[in-house]
Amino acid sequence: MDGKKFTVTGTYNEKKEDKKFEKQITAVNEKYAMEKTLSAIGSKHKVKRNKIKITEVKKTE
Repeated sequence: MDGKKFTVTGTYNEKKEDKKFEKQITAVNEKYAMEKTLSAIGSKHKVKRNKIKITEVKKTE
């Protein structure tokens, strides 16, 4: 199955400071793109999922 490209934007709280992010994700659907983003941000920055706020998921070409 071929994946679609999504741009996921949002913020996460790290050391009492909100930081913005914009991530390009290849996923089957919007929900899976959000899940992959939570996993990637949490893993890279050691941030719990409840500290990550996704504001927009947009399908890109």
